[in-house]
Amino acid sequence: MPCPQRLTPRTGVFCGLLLILLVACGGSTSTPLPPAVTPEASPPPESVSPASTPDLTPPPTGAVGTTGTAPTPTFNGASPTPQIPLDQLSLEVEVAFPQISLPRMVFLTPAGDGSNRLFVALQEGRVVVFPNQREVQSAQVFLDIRDRVDDGGNEEGLLGLAFDPHFSENGFFYVYYTGAGPKRSVISRFAVDPGDPDRADPDSERVILEVPQPFGNHNGGHLLFGPDGFLYIGLGDGGSGGDPQGHGQNPATLLGSILRIDPAGTEGNRNYAIPADNPFLGREGFREEIWAYGFRNPWRFSFHRETGHQDTGDLWVGDVGQNSFEEVDRVLPGRNYGWNLFEGFHCFSGSGRPCEPEGLEPPVVEYPLSGGNCAVTGGHVYRGSRVPDLRGAYIYADFCSGRIWGLRHNGQQVTEQALLLDTNLMIPSFAEDQTGELLILSFDGRIHQLR
Repeated sequence: MPCPQRLTPRTGVFCGLLLILLVACGGSTSTPLPPAVTPEASPPPESVSPASTPDLTPPPTGAVGTTGTAPTPTFNGASPTPQIPLDQLSLEVEVAFPQISLPRMVFLTPAGDGSNRLFVALQEGRVVVFPNQREVQSAQVFLDIRDRVDDGGNEEGLLGLAFDPHFSENGFFYVYYTGAGPKRSVISRFAVDPGDPDRADPDSERVILEVPQPFGNHNGGHLLFGPDGFLYIGLGDGGSGGDPQGHGQNPATLLGSILRIDPAGTEGNRNYAIPADNPFLGREGFREEIWAYGFRNPWRFSFHRETGHQDTGDLWVGDVGQNSFEEVDRVLPGRNYGWNLFEGFHCFSGSGRPCEPEGLEPPVVEYPLSGGNCAVTGGHVYRGSRVPDLRGAYIYADFCSGRIWGLRHNGQQVTEQALLLDTNLMIPSFAEDQTGELLILSFDGRIHQLR
């Protein structure tokens, strides 16, 4: 089934954007990978269609979403031993900035400079900025590069934005966008206009990395500076369905991987350097930029800094599935996350290769593509103050169904998980403001928050 040309609001047309989608691009499953817990739900359909979408009647006035029930995701861990019972929380989402409405928002971030400004990437190729104040009336254009961004495909456009850890001093920030002629992903650095902190110089572009893209979907698109000061980049498997070119299991290509580079350095003819502790440095047959591989389309990731690898913390990634299962991964350096041999905990028969779990890292959580689900949106470990009982829980969602889940992880295994909200939102991204408060972007044009 071909994806529609553009997304439309929750009318059932959800192959859009980043949609990452995936869902409509074919695939199958077979034997589960132990030690997964078999979901207590009907087998997922071969593909998600508008007919399978559940009742999406808006909740009562005053709340966009309310606590509900839905099949619980399967997780790789022990029997739940909750610290704080997530399933007992009473949550809603509300509009955070009533006067702000923006088209096809795909990412939001503060600059990390203490200014309490929020920067929003729009898929068309603009970045806008506004103060983090509920009563704000409008947003100002910070960067406009529509002349070089190709957003012709549902999953193409300006997809990522990250501010340099030393932005206050150097004024640098980085974007990820798709370009045409030839089709490629571009990671570039820009600089703020010296005379106006709310405007960037579009002529200051310095291309850091370009990656050829064989198809128009599965571009990944996330950029994030880790606590270690290095830039992490998410790349999908190059697109089409089932990974026909085998990029997910080919570490000699950058596709299907999360990269880790130092954009402040240079090496040879590259406008970046490779950190000395990258896991595949000097290893034959591996691109040294790779931090981890075996991903289908990593869509949004974040660090939980209180646990994990050295000084980086845990890297949590939402990886979009083919047409049966979505997954969340806890990413460790040098690991292989299984695509296209596995989809979630399950063998993927479309690879044409033996389904052997040895040497592969299973996901932390999977959930089936049923009941209107279509594509996972990775989120954040909550560390805000609006909902104290939610602190320390990892929050993620499904783009189409609007369901928002939470889980707790003790560094070794999941100890608790629950459906937090069943909303009528289409969620391409979560975000944090400079205080760690969670924000929720939606294709209704609004930015939401928990209460």
